[in-house]
Amino acid sequence: MSIVERIAVLDIGKTNVKVVIIDAVSGMEIAAVRMANHVLAGPPYPHYDVEGIWSFVLDALAQFALSPGYDAISIATHGACAALLDSQGRLALPVLDYEHEYPQQVRDAYAAIRPNFAQTASPFLPGGLNLGAQLHYQKAMFPADFARVATIVTYPQYWAFRLTGVAANEATSLGCHTDLWKPASADHSDLVAELGLSDVMAPVRSAFDRLGTLLPEIAQRIGTTRPVSVFCGIHDSNASLLPHLLRRDSPFAVVSTGTWVVSFAVGGNLAGLDPARDTLANVDAFGRAVPSSRFMGGREFELLTSGWPQPADEDVAAAVDAMLATGRMLLPAVVQGSGPFARHKAQFIGDEPRTAAEMHALASIYIALMTETCLSLLDARGDTIVEGPLAGNASYLRLLAGLTGRNVLAVSGSTGTGSGAALLAGVPPAPVAGRQIEPGAIAPVAALRRQWRQRLEMMPS
Repeated sequence: MSIVERIAVLDIGKTNVKVVIIDAVSGMEIAAVRMANHVLAGPPYPHYDVEGIWSFVLDALAQFALSPGYDAISIATHGACAALLDSQGRLALPVLDYEHEYPQQVRDAYAAIRPNFAQTASPFLPGGLNLGAQLHYQKAMFPADFARVATIVTYPQYWAFRLTGVAANEATSLGCHTDLWKPASADHSDLVAELGLSDVMAPVRSAFDRLGTLLPEIAQRIGTTRPVSVFCGIHDSNASLLPHLLRRDSPFAVVSTGTWVVSFAVGGNLAGLDPARDTLANVDAFGRAVPSSRFMGGREFELLTSGWPQPADEDVAAAVDAMLATGRMLLPAVVQGSGPFARHKAQFIGDEPRTAAEMHALASIYIALMTETCLSLLDARGDTIVEGPLAGNASYLRLLAGLTGRNVLAVSGSTGTGSGAALLAGVPPAPVAGRQIEPGAIAPVAALRRQWRQRLEMMPS
């Protein structure tokens, strides 16, 4: 196999779809295009516009084949997603949006058959956040279409299948709160047999496996004559974790931010996971269970700040200091149904924001308090590495360092997903490009955390 110099990464998130080119020596993005990821209303249910994504991906790969070029393709996507293929390799049913809510009788029927937390380390989540719930819903509500399912592949591997014709599954996607995986034994959970899926689940491959090269018709569509290797792919939050697993010793924490804020505590406490607080075990690229917690922080920040102009960082910092001094805060949850306070309803304490700087300050304080809560539930220790959009939020980073009392490393770039996925092609991890924020002396932060927790204890749940 030829030496890999540049890797094209398909980064399919819940909010945006990107194709980026990663330089194998520096590990840096050298080209990128993106589009919004739209959900189609139906029928038969809300689903992802996979053909729109596919057209965008092929156009981007064709563009980048001309310049700067690439030798391999790797893939990272959001979790809670799978594709159901018929015997011809076409979709037997559309790829279901995990935010779709099912009829209560379907939810109740699923609750009766799902494995317990001790087996899967996967909490019972709303909508289709448990992939097993999606498969149960599709089988129960669309039996004729489901009867045509010949192969089930997790979402990163769906795109690898379309590129290579090779069907596979992979542990980071099977192990992210699906109810389908047993992290302790690295095998399917009892639910797979319960749903009658044992014969249709694609073989489990390593994220690092080279599945093959581009199908001839895809290579022709893209306009490349060189053999381009395609690697199995990975769950996006685990892609952000992977570079740090390769360069750091335990313990440390990684906070991967996007639509979701997913915290990994490497060297944390697996025995203390609490399904009622949305803590769980994710499975890393090497198949190992990692204590994790999550909340929909990116979505919450967007909801809070939508409609307000973007203020200057110094104005937000000043507003943060004023709020810390007066005890103004926001209690969770802006988005209900997940996270450590899933059943709470958001509530302002003190005056509501009157300016853009105040709104961004309040949102930054809220997201920092939520992140610190998630990390503490995992007994996270060592440095905290923040990846993704929140790595550019100076007030959030300063607050998180103060709340945890530990160093925070903000990794530059819009996301760590691309660089992490590129490592699957065998390139060495590049040095971290980031800035370190030390805890410092922010006396009001401790008081704010104490007041926040006291207020939460008084809230109905």
